Amino acid sequence: MTYEWNFGFLGDHGQMLLVGLWGTVRIAAVAVLIGLAAGAMLAALRMSRRRLLRYPATAYIEFYRNTPGIVHFFWIYYALPVLSPVRLGPFEAAVVALSTQSAAFYAEVFRGGVQSIVRGQWEGAAALGMTGLQSLRRVILPQAARRMLPPLTERTFELLKTTSLASTLAYAELLYQAMQVTSTTFRPLEVYTVVAGLYFTLLLLLSNLARMAEQRLALP
Repeated sequence: MTYEWNFGFLGDHGQMLLVGLWGTVRIAAVAVLIGLAAGAMLAALRMSRRRLLRYPATAYIEFYRNTPGIVHFFWIYYALPVLSPVRLGPFEAAVVALSTQSAAFYAEVFRGGVQSIVRGQWEGAAALGMTGLQSLRRVILPQAARRMLPPLTERTFELLKTTSLASTLAYAELLYQAMQVTSTTFRPLEVYTVVAGLYFTLLLLLSNLARMAEQRLALP
């Protein structure tokens, strides 16, 4: 039996997939921005010499690194309203779930990048009269950024693909819209082939942008 491919449905339902693609980009962009900011704060706390700051940050990171992402989505959207008066919509719940879990992974990337710089760099900066903050900003971070960019890019790709879990909250991202189109057209092969192509195109674009950034940060 030969399957007959037919992408003619795109004329009537392609708009729904584009809406889903925009929903995916929107939720990922917000989650990345929040995750990066929170991750930088967590990394600073994780590297603190004070146990009162270091231990809670470590516990937070280990919790999110060792629990499934979909549990965070369900807990924030379904369990949180039971335990508190907070009621989040699908978009807000998905952003909170994505940004809180990505912050844990971003924090480890930041920490690893900073700690990968040999101690002599800190000592050399101190010998020049720089404070700890000046050493970090002028000497350590410029070097660490080159090492952090590839894992940060990889983690961002994972976050973008994880946005598909927002479909479980009935948020109109790409996978959710694809399911709606499939239920109408009964053409799952064509629909999910198009979805795969859209994800591939988006990630390829981001990959090229990341490669350009790496080249700009590369040492002469």
